[in-house]
Amino acid sequence: MDLSKYEVEISRHAFIQAMARGIHPDLIENTLLTGSVEHFGKHGVKFICESEKRTIICVGQLKGMALKIFTVEAI
Repeated sequence: MDLSKYEVEISRHAFIQAMARGIHPDLIENTLLTGSVEHFGKHGVKFICESEKRTIICVGQLKGMALKIFTVEAI
């Protein structure tokens, strides 16, 4: 998925939760750029990036030309 076409917004809640979970903003950016994409529901999208240590998942909504990330979690 080419993100250069979309306006990417990360919600404040997602950013705070990512910092609390020890997920650096560079990891979030890497997940959005190189992760695999899963679509669910009408507007839902998940970006998943697996590594040896943990898996980073960014969950958001894709509406029109805007992508809003509202949850970042690590497994």
